[in-house]
Amino acid sequence: MTEQAWDLVVIGTGGAAMAAGIEARSRGKDVVLVEQHVLGGTCLNVGCVPSKNLLAAAGQRHRAATNTAFPMVSTTAGRVDVPALMAQKQELVDRLRQAKYADVADAHGFPIRYGHARFVDDKTLEVDGERLTAPAYVVATGVAPHIPDLPGIDRVDHLTSTTAMELTELPASMVVLGGGYVGLEQAQLWAHLGVSVTVVGRFAPHAEPEIADVLRGVFVDDGISLVQERAVSVHATRGGVVVRTSGGVHVTGERLLAATGRFADTGDLGLEAAGVQTDDRGFVVVDSNQRTSNPRVFAAGDVSGAPQYVYVAAQTGRVAAAGALGNPAVVDYTGLPGVIFTTPQIASAGMTEEQATAAGHDCACRILDGQDIPRALANRDTRGAVKLVIDADTRKVLGVHLALDGAGDVLLAATYAIKFGLTVDDLADTWAPYLTMSEALRMAAGLFRSDLPTSCCA
Repeated sequence: MTEQAWDLVVIGTGGAAMAAGIEARSRGKDVVLVEQHVLGGTCLNVGCVPSKNLLAAAGQRHRAATNTAFPMVSTTAGRVDVPALMAQKQELVDRLRQAKYADVADAHGFPIRYGHARFVDDKTLEVDGERLTAPAYVVATGVAPHIPDLPGIDRVDHLTSTTAMELTELPASMVVLGGGYVGLEQAQLWAHLGVSVTVVGRFAPHAEPEIADVLRGVFVDDGISLVQERAVSVHATRGGVVVRTSGGVHVTGERLLAATGRFADTGDLGLEAAGVQTDDRGFVVVDSNQRTSNPRVFAAGDVSGAPQYVYVAAQTGRVAAAGALGNPAVVDYTGLPGVIFTTPQIASAGMTEEQATAAGHDCACRILDGQDIPRALANRDTRGAVKLVIDADTRKVLGVHLALDGAGDVLLAATYAIKFGLTVDDLADTWAPYLTMSEALRMAAGLFRSDLPTSCCA
């Protein structure tokens, strides 16, 4: 058995792992990343990049097929070449894997070791029989789709968000289990490609109700059926599947897509042998410095139970590496933004109204309707809303929630406002370019001064 010593060993090659590797090298330390599968992690291979690429393609088709805003401009939508669509998606993933992962690792000077990593005790890691020793380790193995424990689901050829994006032909119909961000994106993706889609489950359960209502209406306009009840069983039929809900509704479809969350990917890592504590869903338990119950082992990214965004993964990876190398740090989650990449996008930063009240704030809220946003009027699509949550005493912005075309881009300004303690008056008095969606943030802030109508820019 061979043995090689490193300053830090990182398990995984996704956003958290790459950030940990870069942080270690910036400190002049020797670090190696270990990958069991394919370089790049969830975001690149089966998450953010492929899903947003396919959502963009599906949205292009949908706009051409349902051009109600500008009927005087003729558009048509023909057959979808699904194999070619999937091929261009894979070409993008492969290109980014080389440019943003392989080339970056080479530039920073850390190797990628392929093989199955497993702790054999609290100090020792083996990769396919080779011992890699280090004073510290970072576990950054990500998450995997969770398959709900429903009677009959194991007898159905179900899809996940991963396998669905490998389809080479479109089913006639699809039932999506789950109304969270993955379920909503997948539902609209396939509906916009021409599939008849039904969503079963709570709709956008973490969004502000006024914001969720906007997207709910858009889904209905898109022809997506919504059954906002809990699924209780699944049965295979000759033509596909039947899902029975808690209210006794029977939903049929040719294919079933399970989008009910993601659990930690910690199988066969030997965490018990290493003395690393996990919770009941397999997530590694960490403190504010990303340190586990074994002081030599840190965890970062989705596997550590952090919010499942790649930018959070990267930040926790940096913090984990810094702590592992003797410089403890923490992640500041103030104003953390999140976006659901549906059309319109759902975006949120900071507290909801309920959270602000629970935290003891005397909060005040205002909602700007899409009918009052000049950019939406020019686009002839006013399905949208902006909700601001502030502290009524200090007038500081606590939360910003949007359902808008390009909401994710507008949200950056909101994140700055929350992080740096701006007031709603600061927002109302800050320049905003006319006929942009970003102007909606300034207009919503102005509602705290007066609810009377204003002129275009007044």
